[in-house]
Amino acid sequence: MNKIYLVDDQPISNFITKKLLQLEGFTDGVIDFTNPAEALDVVVEEEKALIFLDLNMPEMNGWEFLDAMRLRKKSHPIIILSSSTSNFDQAKAKEYPCVIKYVVKPMNKKKFLEISEHLKAY
Repeated sequence: MNKIYLVDDQPISNFITKKLLQLEGFTDGVIDFTNPAEALDVVVEEEKALIFLDLNMPEMNGWEFLDAMRLRKKSHPIIILSSSTSNFDQAKAKEYPCVIKYVVKPMNKKKFLEISEHLKAY
């Protein structure tokens, strides 16, 4: 079973995303983190994983997480799940080949269905 990681400093955001994943049948292998540094230590050890990543977090933001992944030569597919509607952030996300989708919070059923094709491998 491949893993799905949720990396967001807001527990409620992780809770909502996890519940939507569970409703779609992803009941195993979904792990959430509120500390991105802890998440990084775990995901770099994985062979295959899908990551939902927030951008605005204290201590280590999403960009720093993406840069750390790049330095470790890890390219797990990442779905950015952020409250930022900034065109700058959306354009910057395209600079990272591992970012497969940019979704503006809050996650809901409609947005979840838009990313469902990315979940088929998990």
